Amino acid sequence: MSEHNPSDVTREQAEEAVRVLLRWAGEDPQREGLLDTPRRVVKAYRDWFSGYQVDPGEYLRRTFEEVAGYDEMVVLRDIEFESHCEHHMAPIIGRAHVGYLPTNRVVGISKLARVVDAYARRFQVQEKMTAEIARCIQENLQPAGVAVVVDASHECMTTRGVHKRGVSMVTSQMLGAFREDARTRAEFLDFIGIQGGRR
Repeated sequence: MSEHNPSDVTREQAEEAVRVLLRWAGEDPQREGLLDTPRRVVKAYRDWFSGYQVDPGEYLRRTFEEVAGYDEMVVLRDIEFESHCEHHMAPIIGRAHVGYLPTNRVVGISKLARVVDAYARRFQVQEKMTAEIARCIQENLQPAGVAVVVDASHECMTTRGVHKRGVSMVTSQMLGAFREDARTRAEFLDFIGIQGGRR
């Protein structure tokens, strides 16, 4: 039985597309080593792009209100992620740092990592992903502020084009108190190990 996704493309059609790309690259999809490649690629894509199958906000809808008046910063550092550039379909590998200032409720910290993962597992532009993570947390938790910093390397730049290795891109989105209060922003950047713009 065919597996369907929201675009109504069947698994068989997706596997045939991989065969076409193999032929276009100069290979023979019928070669023994490549016979199972279309199936494997489609299975990998299902995993890499599973973010389209989830609502990231759903992870934040179960909160805890018994926080004994805690209203200081909550920061989750070094959330590793893998994503793919929407321009070249090449990997983006990096880390996200997420912070928020709770008002009257907090969320389990694993949920913040799941939000990052849900957006990363889509075709992305790093700037957009950074903003999406921050907006999702802001809309669902209604905190006094949200801060997101993403630091990642882009294989579309390291393996093709300018071939520059060791380069990472840093993006940030500051909302609420993190945007309005320089001390709050500086405290977050200190927590994640960025002082004076350097790590």
